[in-house]
Amino acid sequence: MKVGKVSNRRILKQTAVLLLCVGAGWYLKGKMTPSMSGMAGMNREAFVLIQGLEEADISAKQSYIGHVEAIKSVNVIPQVSGYVEKVLFQEGSFVEEGDILFIIEQKKYQATVELRKAELESAKANLVRAERDYKRQSQLSKQNYASKATFDTAESNYLQAKAAVAQAEANLDLAEIDLGYTVIKAPISGYIGKALVTEGNYVSSSAQNLARIVQTNPIRVAFSVSDKEYLTSKILRQQNGEGSIRSEIILPNGQTIENHFKSRFTDNEINTDTATIAVYAEYKNDEGLLIPGNYVDVKIGPKETQRSLLVPQSAVAQDEHGNYVMIVKDGIAEERRVTLGETIGTKQVVRSGLNKDDKVIIQGLQKASNGAKVNAQLIVEEKLPTINADDDEPTKVEESHPVATAIQAQEVDVDSPVINNTVGFEQETEEEQTQAEE
Repeated sequence: MKVGKVSNRRILKQTAVLLLCVGAGWYLKGKMTPSMSGMAGMNREAFVLIQGLEEADISAKQSYIGHVEAIKSVNVIPQVSGYVEKVLFQEGSFVEEGDILFIIEQKKYQATVELRKAELESAKANLVRAERDYKRQSQLSKQNYASKATFDTAESNYLQAKAAVAQAEANLDLAEIDLGYTVIKAPISGYIGKALVTEGNYVSSSAQNLARIVQTNPIRVAFSVSDKEYLTSKILRQQNGEGSIRSEIILPNGQTIENHFKSRFTDNEINTDTATIAVYAEYKNDEGLLIPGNYVDVKIGPKETQRSLLVPQSAVAQDEHGNYVMIVKDGIAEERRVTLGETIGTKQVVRSGLNKDDKVIIQGLQKASNGAKVNAQLIVEEKLPTINADDDEPTKVEESHPVATAIQAQEVDVDSPVINNTVGFEQETEEEQTQAEE
C-alpha cells in the first residue's frame, strides 16, 4: 500500500509539469507569431507631415545693428513752485501738443496777478497827476512865471511816473506768466510715460521732472557703416537716385518692416577709432512697432529683389545620386531631385526641381517611398506678417500665408501634439494592441 501511494504522487507531479510546459509553449508561440491584426496594420498607409515652400527675397543685403531713438523727446519740468492739484492724463497714453497735463495750486499766483494790477492802476494815477503838473509848469515856464528848477522837478516827476507805469505793466506780465505756468501743457505730441509726481506733492520750479513725452511717429534709427560701405552707397545713390536703395528692419520678435528711407543724414565726420560713420534714418511708425531705446537689425540692399524658393532642411535627403525631397500629390509620395543653393537659417535655397505649390514631407520621410500612398497632414508655418511702410503708399500689413487645407486628411491644429509625431502613432499602437487582444 505504501509503494502504490508513492507512484501515484510521482505520476501527478510529472503530469502537472507536462501541462505547464505545454501551456508555456502555446503562450510563447502566441507572442512570437504576428497576429492578423498586426499584419493588417503593417499594410496601412504611412503617416507623414508635409509643409509648403516659402518664397523669399535672397538678394544681397548689408546687415547692421540699429538703435531706435526718438526724434523729439521732452522732460516735463515745472516753471513755478507749488502743490500739484490735478493730474489730467492717463499714464502711457498718447497726448497731443497743448493738452493739459498738470495743474499746480493757483491761488497764490492769482493773488499776485491782482496785486500787480492794483500797482499798475496806482502807477497810472500817479502818471496822470505828474503829467498835469508837468504841462502846467511848462506853460508857466514859457511865460516866465515859474523858475527853471520848478520846471525841471515837474519834468523829472513826469518821466519817473511813466517809468513806474512801464515797470508795473512788466510786473503784471510776469505775474500772469507765472499764473499761466500753473497749467502745464504738453509741448509736443507723443506718448507720455509714468507720472513721476502725483496729486498733493510739492514741486519746485526747474528742479523736478514731472513726466516724459516721446515722439514715436516719425522715428529715427541710428546705425554705423564703414567708410568703404558709405562711399559705395553714396556713389550708388548719385548714379541711380535715392529710390535705388531699400531697407528692411527686423524687430526683436522676428517681424520684418519693409520701408524706404523717409529722410536720412549722416554724421559730419568719420570715427577715427572704428573707421565708421553714423547714419540716421527716419521711418514712418504708424503701427508703433519701433520703440525708442530698442535695438533692431537693419538690412540695406538694392531696390530690385531676387526671390527664390526655400525648403526646410528636414525635408532634404541625400543618396549617391545627389539631393532629393519627397513631395505629396493627390495622396501619392513622389521623389524630386533638387539643386540647392545657400543656407538661410533652418532652410535651404532651391535653385531647381520644385514648384512654389509643392508640398514636401518634413517628418516621416523614411517611411515614404516613391509612388506609395501616404496619409499626409499639412502643417502651416506660423509667420509674423511683413509690414510695408513705403512712403509712396499708405502703411499696410500684408496678408500672411493662407489657411491650411489638408491633403487626404483633415486639417491639423498647429498647437496639437501631432506636430511632434507622437499622438498619431500612439493611437495606431493602441488600436493594434486592442485588435490583438480581441
